[in-house]
Amino acid sequence: MSADATTSYARMEPRQRRRLLLGAVLRAVVTPAVLLVLYYTLPLDHPLTPAKAGWFVLGFLVFAAAVTWQVYSITRSAHPRLRAIEALVVLVPVFLLMFAGTYYLLAADHQGSFTQPLSRTDALYFTVTVFATVGFGDIAAKTTTARVLVTLQMIADLVLVGLVAKLLLGAVQVAVHRAPPPTPPATPPEER
Repeated sequence: MSADATTSYARMEPRQRRRLLLGAVLRAVVTPAVLLVLYYTLPLDHPLTPAKAGWFVLGFLVFAAAVTWQVYSITRSAHPRLRAIEALVVLVPVFLLMFAGTYYLLAADHQGSFTQPLSRTDALYFTVTVFATVGFGDIAAKTTTARVLVTLQMIADLVLVGLVAKLLLGAVQVAVHRAPPPTPPATPPEER
């Protein structure tokens, strides 16, 4: 890391801070927006097959790899707290959209899996209500397959909230402790 990269946020010039925050906000807005556009435009109108179920498992493996990469990048970041927030802004939508896509495919392929047919928006809404543990009851899993998937999501939600949050916060702590101590500003020669 260069000296500029390890400059403490508090010691940055206001212009540098604004630029750093603007970049983080842009990534935090653009990334979920792109993921949402992909969710609504990807061709998810084919039947759910065992091969597609394999894609679901692969999605989890990719998600685990993304978490691992995010934790590593936080530990190496000059601004780990900001980087951890950005990581959450990426990981949570990916996680939710992965389940929403699966519910959408299941509902389209197996009529009656849920208490009502699911559009993409309905599937996303259901996913978020399960994630938030709200459970309004307007949409519910009816078949064994749907109930197993919802159960997997509930368990994965707990893991995401607990373990992933702990990993990200732990990575922030590692990076903060790894950072070199701030150097005092040099005093001009005439003041010595």
